[in-house]
Formats: sequence, C-alpha cells, structure tokens
Amino acid sequence: MGDRSRVSAPIIGLTTYLEQARTGVWDVQAAFLPKVYFDAVNRAGGIAVLLPPQPASATIAGRVLDTLDGLIITGGKDIDPALYGQQAHPSTDSPRRDRDAWEQALVLGALERELPFLGICRGAQVLNVALGGTLNQHLPDLVGSSRYQLGGGKFTTVPVDIDPTSKLASMLPDAASLEVPVYHHQSIDRVGDGLRVTAATDDGVVEAVELEGSSFAVAVQWHPEESPDDLRLFAGLVDAARDYRDAISTQEAP
Repeated sequence: MGDRSRVSAPIIGLTTYLEQARTGVWDVQAAFLPKVYFDAVNRAGGIAVLLPPQPASATIAGRVLDTLDGLIITGGKDIDPALYGQQAHPSTDSPRRDRDAWEQALVLGALERELPFLGICRGAQVLNVALGGTLNQHLPDLVGSSRYQLGGGKFTTVPVDIDPTSKLASMLPDAASLEVPVYHHQSIDRVGDGLRVTAATDDGVVEAVELEGSSFAVAVQWHPEESPDDLRLFAGLVDAARDYRDAISTQEAP
C-alpha cells in the first residue's frame, strides 16, 4: 500500500549547499543538504529531489522545473549584496555567486510557471532580491541584539504575528501568533515587487512574505524543518504541488 501511494506523490525539488566537505580520505567540494529538509518533504507526502548549484540560465532552469511539481529554496550563506546594489557589510558571508545565480533562475522560472514554491530562510531572501527587493545585512545593528542568530549552530525561537488573510494563515489557522525557530543575521528590508509581508516579529523584522495573486508562492525567514512535529508548511506545499501536477496533466490530456 505504501509503495502504491508513493506513485502519486508529487516531486519536490530542493536546492542544496555547495561547500568544502570531508568524508573518509576525501576533502572536496560537495553538494549537500541537511536531512531534516528532505525528511520533512517525505513525511509530508512528497518525493524529494536535490538540485545542486550549477551553471544557470533561464533555459536550463526551465528544463529542471518542467520535471518538478514544487520547489523549495533552502537556507544557507548570505546572498551577494551586489545583487541588490549594496557593498558587503563586514559580517556578510563571502558570496556564493554560483548558488545565487542558480536559485534566482529557479525562482523566476517557478513564478513564471506558477509552480508551487516555498522559500526557507535564505530562500525568502532569494525571492525578495529576485523581485527587486533589498536586505538588511546585519540585524544586530538594527535591533541591538543577536536574538535571531545566537551562533554556534544553535537555533532560538521568536514569536511572530501572522496576517490572518494570508496563505500562511490558511496553513496555520490556529496560529495568529507563533513561536518559530530562527537562525539568521539578515532580513528583508525593502519588499520586492508583488510581495506582501505576512508575518513579522515584535521589533518589525519580516519573517514571511508571499506573492500576491499566486496560488502558492510563500517564503518564511524561519526554519520550519527544525519543527519536526509541525509539518503544516511542507504539507501545504505538497498539496499545492499535487494540484499543480493534476492541472498540468489535465491540460496535456488529448
């Protein structure tokens, strides 16, 4: 029964890191993604496919997206500030331009197709920058503390207020206010074209945006994969991906 149900599961692409990695005798550049991401997709009923950084173009990204039912842009290093017209802050990561270009091509192609999309942490920032927005490069300069990124790989939680009219609220109907796991020192500043803020903290930090008029283009600054008992955002994406696949199949039927 389980194998038969997986046949109808939608395919969700997840972008990956590209970093120097050591395993056994090898010390090489490698694409990887923490298991919690694709485990959440699997548990929500989707099939996870990893999308490592590679040479980007609209054509190449489109070829990949045509095989998917949904897309997740995952967390990771800071976006190159040159993409939103700024010089790098001293605390900003060295740019990963290959990943920036790859993910921007994927995001723009997904939006063009109305492919269901979920951005997570860096993914929210990629969406915002791709649509002409900007970022705050170092939150401690603005809020006076490191509450959003304690360092050492330790997640902390912050309360967020959710817009009750948003797609996000439809997936979290009992959560006008929610404690979410965060690990970010940057945040959305000027909001990109067509986006609206759907969740924020008590000190005004944007924690979620979504694209107006889209069936499912949602991005959160927090890390839902770090809440293993709450798969609602992943389930929402998987449901939307299933609907997208079924609609495409109907259009292609003779």
